[in-house]
Amino acid sequence: MTLRVAGLQHHGVPGDVDANLAIITEAAHHAVEQGARLLVTPEMFVTGYNIGARLAPLAVAELVDRVARIAVEADIAIIAGLPEPHPDGGITNSLIAIDRDGTELLRYRKTHLFGDLDRSLFVPGDTLPPTFVLDDVTLSVLICYDVEFPEAVRAAALGGADAVIVPTAQMVPYAHIAERLIPVRAWENQLYIVYVNRVGTEEDLTYVGRSSIVSPEGVSLAALGPTETGLMIATIDPEAVERARRKNPYLADRRTDLY
Repeated sequence: MTLRVAGLQHHGVPGDVDANLAIITEAAHHAVEQGARLLVTPEMFVTGYNIGARLAPLAVAELVDRVARIAVEADIAIIAGLPEPHPDGGITNSLIAIDRDGTELLRYRKTHLFGDLDRSLFVPGDTLPPTFVLDDVTLSVLICYDVEFPEAVRAAALGGADAVIVPTAQMVPYAHIAERLIPVRAWENQLYIVYVNRVGTEEDLTYVGRSSIVSPEGVSLAALGPTETGLMIATIDPEAVERARRKNPYLADRRTDLY
């Protein structure tokens, strides 16, 4: 089995949940028309990311139910970035994976908080995500800054992931992460990376776009530019992962007795 994935690069509407869910709904239908089985949004797309004090009132549990209704209505699985109230207080920068029948597949809270912005808004998650299976393809997830830590992606690879899905809100001056680091992460772990970014501005942030779906051999299969909005679509093929790991056996050749 293979899995056709669509990534939505968009600026969204900061602080307007209804508008952002409408954007997701339209993208979901367009993705289905192009044969996609999974739609991925950028980081914190449902509410907006860098919106300061406006965020807390928007971080309500019903956001998950609203995303699930879109998945069911459009008949597509969705991974969406959104805020989540933490049981112990505060807000987490989270994503939710919902199948097209409304089943929750995974919920993950960003573990690596970036700088004063993240730390002023969120509390960190304390566990890396497990893998989950969609149409016989094994997936894992990370959020933005998480992917910049090689250990996080390696953990997904060792856990059997064929692809790591990464909603992000990457901003100036870090375009090199999208351009150079993401292909390296895919190459060194022989898996797909689906890196889905924002464009435009929020307050003092300018997002760099450059979303991409990268193959296990570090090759870009689909990409969008620094200011484009729309969908990028590519197919995740577990057999390509197996071929890449035979050809480039980093995982098998590790010296775990040394490190």
